[in-house]
Amino acid sequence: MGNFVFKGGLAILDQGLATGVNFVVSIVLARYLSSEEYGAYALGFAVLLLLGLLYQALLLEPMGVFGASAYRKSFRSYLRTIVSLHVSISLVIVVLVGAAAGIELKVTGQPTLAGALFGVAVAAPPILLFWMVKRAYYVQFAPGPSAVGAASYCVLTFGILAFAYVHHRLSPFIAFLSMGLGAFGAGIPLLLYFLRALPPDTGSTTFSDIWQRHWRYGRWAVASSALAWVPLNIFYPVVSTFSGMSQAGELKALANFSAPIGQAVAALSTLLLPFASRTQERHGSAGGRTLSRWVGLLFISAAVLYWSVFLGFREPVFRILYSGKYMEVAYLLPAIALGSIFWSGFVGPANALRAMESPASVFVAVCCASVVAVAVGIPATWHWGLKGAVWSMAAAQGLGFVAAVILLRRRGRRSSAVEPSRDMEATQPIPTDSLS
Repeated sequence: MGNFVFKGGLAILDQGLATGVNFVVSIVLARYLSSEEYGAYALGFAVLLLLGLLYQALLLEPMGVFGASAYRKSFRSYLRTIVSLHVSISLVIVVLVGAAAGIELKVTGQPTLAGALFGVAVAAPPILLFWMVKRAYYVQFAPGPSAVGAASYCVLTFGILAFAYVHHRLSPFIAFLSMGLGAFGAGIPLLLYFLRALPPDTGSTTFSDIWQRHWRYGRWAVASSALAWVPLNIFYPVVSTFSGMSQAGELKALANFSAPIGQAVAALSTLLLPFASRTQERHGSAGGRTLSRWVGLLFISAAVLYWSVFLGFREPVFRILYSGKYMEVAYLLPAIALGSIFWSGFVGPANALRAMESPASVFVAVCCASVVAVAVGIPATWHWGLKGAVWSMAAAQGLGFVAAVILLRRRGRRSSAVEPSRDMEATQPIPTDSLS
């Protein structure tokens, strides 16, 4: 148990350094860019998140499941195949997002949003590679080197951004370029070190076998990830359409404060998915459900504690971080907090369902949340503007959490029916040495 707690602390440090860069960059841009420019950054960042979610579903999430089970004896060749898949996916991203940026510039003649999209096209491949290498370390339960890479990413990105600030070149494009260059400088050495340190394979694998497994798993996970993007990010284009780009910037200014707890939850979730997969394999569905309950309770408690402290100081924090800007929307932070708490709780049952190799169930849960976001959120945003968007977001996240809990219970009952002997074993306490 102590070893797991130590590695969990490293995972939080790693995630805090890596994704904390996004938080700091967002705060800096909110202070020094106009609200319209910041709105363009928010839309570009939403696109980057969508690409990241799809990439995670197709490569990273299956890696967390299969890399810890089916390919644990042939991880070296498995990782090389994942790198080749990354290169193919990156080429598609550069072409599609670059084309979208060109179309935006040609149709509207406005360079701000087009520049943000060009920045995403350039930055996405190295950022996704960085995520992939970090996930490989987590599959091996080795977050320490990943944390060192995250520190390098932090230093490189802030150094480039500081240079741009000193020379008065801050823009959405420069922000994405800084993150991309930082990820490249940190990710490549991390990958080379990992490949050198891996032991020789004792099993065999093929490209077609890896792709088939990833696609069977990932076809549902891709759909789930695309829909998971909707409750959290669909409101940026919706708000900008109905109320202007500046309100998209205001929404981003509010959502920034959910990032710290979201990063902590994501860090532990990344570490827990391979562990949940092994728990499911060893102890059956009952063991998976038990782990899910504890994880969900832990994440909800952490989110409640974070927001209880933060909401008490929201006004001075707004003034300090945003230099007095966006104070007129600070009253909406309780709605952001409510949605954040629900989405933190969602991770527990969602991870258990993924470990059961049931991404279709996660798809159904996020589908419920997305339906609310679209069916309720769009008319609410049209009528009430930013206020309608924020409360619709919280409602969608709440429904997603409830749906995931219900689906996990149903899936657990069906699994118990087909594995009675294993389920009897799973009702015993999980040995603490399995956590180390």
